[in-house]
Amino acid sequence: MNLDKLKTTAGVDISGKRVLVRADLNVPAKDGLVTDATRLERIVPGLRDLAQRGARVIVISHFGRPKGGAEPEFSLKPVAAKLAELVGQPVTFVGDCIGSAAEAGAAGLQPGSIAVFENLRFHKGEEQNDPEFARQLAASGDIFVGDAFSCAHRAHASTEGVTHLLPSYAGPLMMEEINALRTALEKPERPTAAVVGGAKVSTKIPVLLNLLPKVDKLIIGGGMANTFLQAMGVLTGQSLAEPEFHSHARNIMAEAKELGCEIVLPTDGVVAAEFRAGAPSKVVSVHKIPLDQMMLDVGPETVARVAAVLAQCKTLLWNGPMGAFEIEPFGAGTFALAKQAAAMTKAGQLVSVAGGGDTVAALNAAGVTGDFTYVSSAGGAFLEWLEGTELPGVVALTRG
Repeated sequence: MNLDKLKTTAGVDISGKRVLVRADLNVPAKDGLVTDATRLERIVPGLRDLAQRGARVIVISHFGRPKGGAEPEFSLKPVAAKLAELVGQPVTFVGDCIGSAAEAGAAGLQPGSIAVFENLRFHKGEEQNDPEFARQLAASGDIFVGDAFSCAHRAHASTEGVTHLLPSYAGPLMMEEINALRTALEKPERPTAAVVGGAKVSTKIPVLLNLLPKVDKLIIGGGMANTFLQAMGVLTGQSLAEPEFHSHARNIMAEAKELGCEIVLPTDGVVAAEFRAGAPSKVVSVHKIPLDQMMLDVGPETVARVAAVLAQCKTLLWNGPMGAFEIEPFGAGTFALAKQAAAMTKAGQLVSVAGGGDTVAALNAAGVTGDFTYVSSAGGAFLEWLEGTELPGVVALTRG
């Protein structure tokens, strides 16, 4: 995947052209109202730019997981209304993404106007990457812009198939995501650190293996850390762990040693007998976790140790929380380290790139999302990129 082949529409004459933009409008909504417009806010600058350059902008996206055919609860109509509010101009909603309705909707657009087509997943051909469905999508556009990095790990008709049929370009949000990840992984300013947390090591093994040769410090937290501690002979009581992955953990530690990558594991933790808000808790050494209790957050000694590691670093990649941050009082470790990374970033001492659903939620809860260098809006695509996997929706845009 030659990322240097990615092209944007900068310098391309798009005036009067029908520009088909694959965005990610899959936002949280309830009772027909968008409850979190973050994803929409991030695509607005790109849409405004296209409209101001005279393009006839057509936004296509999936929304939710309809089981078969059109389902009113998964209509993009209310999302289009919210997008109009954010972009500051009318947005036409078109009741289908292919066929006569789509063709008429595209034909009726004036230069500088924006439309949102109905949910791609109302048609089975989208997820099947059906060539005929891709052809019908492409019929509404003259140019394709892929601006949904968060969907680029899927080879669907709207992310991959349509690129065979139209001149294709990477959108500004796509480029932001890719450039941030390249900065952190390809030519970072060293020393570099990665925080990798979350519940299960089984879901992050490819990530860990891919990061080992790329970072100087690998900080492991969350339930994942318990599996590593157990693999070293530490008894972790009732803590979430995956004993069947002990050998994987040992192999990762051995490879890290060979590569000169230091793995940083918790030395103390906050333990409780049950996983609920306000449960009685205490701080103990990882070597003294009671048999009937579980570690739900890293302790102050670990926070201080990780903080000291971060203080030496110039680049940080973060994926996954250090503890069960969603429930009081088990977010203190994650929040403290997030705040330090944010403060270092603001001071110009650190380039910080974070991503993944739980990570973004944790940074939001800590109130520091805006202070990181870049926070990805992608979940699965971000994770697959960290694994070193080529994303079909990105590869498709490099074909020239």
